[in-house]
Amino acid sequence: MPKKKVVVIGSGFGGLAAAGLLARDGYDVTVLEKNEQAGGRASVWKKDGFTFDMGPSWYLMPDVFENYFAEFGKKPEDYMDLKRLDPSYKVFFSKDDIIDIYPDLEKNLETFEKLEKGAKQKFKDYLATSKYQYDVAMKDFIYKDYKHLYNFFKPKLIVEGTKLHMFSKLDDYAKRFFESEKIRKILEYTIVFLGGSPYKSPALYSLMSHVDFNMGVWYPMGGMGKLVEGMKKVAEQHGAEFKFNEPVTNIDVKDSKAKGVKTDKGNYDADIVICNADMPYAEGNLLDKKYVSYSESYWDKKKMAPSGYVLFLGLDKKLDGIVHHNLYFDPSWEEHFSQIFDNPAWPDNPSYYVSATSQTDKTVAPKGCENLFFLVPVAPGLKDTEKIRDKYYNKTIKHFEKLIGQDIMDSVKVKRIFAHNDFIDRYHAYKGTALGLAHTLKQTAVFRPKHESKKVKNLYYTGHYNHPGIGVPMAIISSQIISDMISKKTG
Repeated sequence: MPKKKVVVIGSGFGGLAAAGLLARDGYDVTVLEKNEQAGGRASVWKKDGFTFDMGPSWYLMPDVFENYFAEFGKKPEDYMDLKRLDPSYKVFFSKDDIIDIYPDLEKNLETFEKLEKGAKQKFKDYLATSKYQYDVAMKDFIYKDYKHLYNFFKPKLIVEGTKLHMFSKLDDYAKRFFESEKIRKILEYTIVFLGGSPYKSPALYSLMSHVDFNMGVWYPMGGMGKLVEGMKKVAEQHGAEFKFNEPVTNIDVKDSKAKGVKTDKGNYDADIVICNADMPYAEGNLLDKKYVSYSESYWDKKKMAPSGYVLFLGLDKKLDGIVHHNLYFDPSWEEHFSQIFDNPAWPDNPSYYVSATSQTDKTVAPKGCENLFFLVPVAPGLKDTEKIRDKYYNKTIKHFEKLIGQDIMDSVKVKRIFAHNDFIDRYHAYKGTALGLAHTLKQTAVFRPKHESKKVKNLYYTGHYNHPGIGVPMAIISSQIISDMISKKTG
């Protein structure tokens, strides 16, 4: 009996995970990718001896990766050299107000106690709740599919949801424990990488403190691209085939069933189509209108996660006083969130993140050089011009120079700016979002777009638009969910 054919559109982490799992389960899997390499937003750019991760740069929730590779009888370490970062990251509040966060919890407890009397015990309590939230969420929420409201609003989930503080805001919840604004910022910053705001996202996401402080911040030597390579290799070892520079132009539907896809290079028959392309683009451009599950007005009403103003810089010298992950929290941090989510505008006084992988990894930059990745979270849908890009380049670099007390401008040998227009062009990203659909209460679990098409049988969606949401681990789990759904349907 011939194998059933699966076509996966896109090779982001959702596409990679789906390809591996379904190839393992005996399907004939072909992955079609519009760009020249696997990884989607986790692309890698190389220039003049520098290697830049273009997207995700934090390796968090190591248990999720262990769980995924265990599906194949493997471990992440079979494909990557993982290193726990120490310090985990450095936080700049100003030039003279800097805090290091360590994998050693006792050090962090002492730091918090200096910021607020009694914070040591408060943080122990906060962290205990955070661990409980994480354990319950992973067991009862995250790995489950929600097709209907009644799947979500079951008595047990309502009770647990209340215990997990699902129905309160993250910042309000943090204020119950800490008066120190600095501590709250340290506990809330991760919500930015999940596409949310501490003033709008459920307090459930305080579980990220357990991820951060207990599970640790890791790095695959060589960069996040090594994780992409590992997942691609797993899929290929089980028979999946990858085709690059081949964008899908249409999903072929007959009698309300997905029958394959079309590209400029040919047609691919399929029994199952899995779409890991940007969901609003796919629905609006790859399907006939009658087969669209979510209209243009649906997406327009949704709260999108931030876009990013990103700088890739290669310096011909090393910098002092920075570590692998560096965060700057501006005093007007709340105003920055407002200019992302409430009153969209290029931020006046942005907080930002700087990755310097060359502080950890000698392979990502020439000897004596520094590899820098700047990320300024900005609202999606903003006007993106060369004039604005140049203005923000000067603004960001000059600020960072003052922050660390060192010159950078004259040492830049490699430079690339990546913003809204690039996210749209390279990833078909809706309004140039860097991350997808923001995490708000009304966009969590059952309130996110469904994995299964409402109009087309055998068409599935995976990635950061669907449950469980934004982030590399979540995209992988999204595909584990649909893999189980498909296995149950087809045996």
